Amino acid sequence: MILASHGLIASQIASFDADALAFFARVTAAGGTLTTTEKTAVNQLVIDLKANGTWTPMKAIYPMVGSSAAACAQNLKSSSFTGTFSAGWTFASTGVTPNGTSAYMETNFNPRNETSGFSQHLAMYSRTQNLSVSGVQMGAYDGTAEMNIFQYYAASSLKGSSLYLYPTTAVTINNTNTRGLQIGSRTANNVLKLFFNGSLLDTNTTTETLTRPNISVLLGASRWGAGPNQFSPHEHAFSSIGDGLTDTQASNFYTAVQTFQTTLSRNV
Repeated sequence: MILASHGLIASQIASFDADALAFFARVTAAGGTLTTTEKTAVNQLVIDLKANGTWTPMKAIYPMVGSSAAACAQNLKSSSFTGTFSAGWTFASTGVTPNGTSAYMETNFNPRNETSGFSQHLAMYSRTQNLSVSGVQMGAYDGTAEMNIFQYYAASSLKGSSLYLYPTTAVTINNTNTRGLQIGSRTANNVLKLFFNGSLLDTNTTTETLTRPNISVLLGASRWGAGPNQFSPHEHAFSSIGDGLTDTQASNFYTAVQTFQTTLSRNV
C-alpha cells in the first residue's frame, strides 16, 4: 500500500528510524516536502550518527533538504531550535545559499543556555569555493565571548574557529579550500580543535577563561553587537551545533555527513 502522506511504502516506513520519521513529520507540518531520496539519505544519516556515537552530542542538526525554507528550517535532532530564514536566501536540492550581504538564519540556539562547561562544537558543510568575500559561516558574539566558524576571512585566506576569545584561544590556519565540512570543537578549557574534511588542521591549547556567549547562533552570518553581520556567501549543505567532539568523533561525523551528501549527489 502506498502511503501518500509520506511518499513511501509501508515496509519502508516500518524500517525507518523513529527520529527520522519525526523529522519528516515536522517538515510536512511546516508545509515542506521531501523526496524519497532525501528521506532515505536522512534516515541513513540518523542511523550512522547513532552507530558511531555522534548522535548524542548533537543539539541541532540542519540537513538542508527539501529545497524550501519550511523544510530547511527544521532541526533533525528535535522539535526545538527551528530556524527562521531572513530574506535573501536561495533554496535548491544542493542546499541553501545566502546572498552574502544581508541573509541569515536565526537558529534560536543560545549556547549559554543549551551547552555546559567547555564542551561545544559548530559544524558547517560548504559547497562554495570563495577566496574573495570575508565572513562567518555560523556564529554568535555577545560583546564578550563568541562562537564562530569561518571558511575564508581576510586576504590571508584564514580558515578558523573561535570558542570563545578571539584571537587568543581561537584556531586559525591558512587554507585556500573552502568546500567541505568544517568543525570547530572545544572539549576542555585548554583544547580547541579545527577539523576539515575529516582531518585535524590545528589545535589551540591556551587556557580559556571566558564562558559561552549569551546570544543565539546564526547561520550565514554572526551576530556582533546590535544585529546580524559578518555575512558570507557559502552554500550550506549541512550545519550542526552541540557538545564538543573528540578526534575520533569528528572523523566519524565527517564520514557520516559525507555519505549523506554523496547519496544526495551534492558531495564535494
